[in-house]
Amino acid sequence: MNNSRKPYTVAVFGCGNVLFGDDGVGPRVIEALGGDSLPDFVLVEDVGTGIRERLFDYLLDPVICPDLIIIVDAVDFAGTPPGTVLELRPTEIPARKVHDFSLHQFPTVNMLAELEESSGIEIKILAVQVGSVPDYVRPGLSEPVVGAVERVCEIIMKLVRNKINREVNSHDLRVSCY
Repeated sequence: MNNSRKPYTVAVFGCGNVLFGDDGVGPRVIEALGGDSLPDFVLVEDVGTGIRERLFDYLLDPVICPDLIIIVDAVDFAGTPPGTVLELRPTEIPARKVHDFSLHQFPTVNMLAELEESSGIEIKILAVQVGSVPDYVRPGLSEPVVGAVERVCEIIMKLVRNKINREVNSHDLRVSCY
């Protein structure tokens, strides 16, 4: 019997460098999520500043790619209060703002848009507005960004629950058609 089921249907990637203040929010969210509270079909991974390589793997072999990718990263949008959580799709990032995403995101935003368009994979970006990203090594998140970590975890859990509900409903529809 050929088991063509994907190993993961949801992937959550935390991006950032924990040595540079609020840029470490992605890895901190991954740590806060913990693997035990999520179903087996959810991949949770701290990718540091190396998400490009992971996305490139998916572009080369879309068969292994999850149905939903959630990217957690720091962002610096002028005028946005620190700790604000923005839920975006790759196409919703204004062209003038693409360069504002942390350096490990650019040109990754273009890769995400291409991956979503060419494969039908749903991609969500949970961007947390930074309070500060120092020019020198200084680990630790600012207070507003620490407060955002729990909100991001709640959004991720909601997205995973919605994915479960869609799969259950989809399965029920298939069964009722026979």
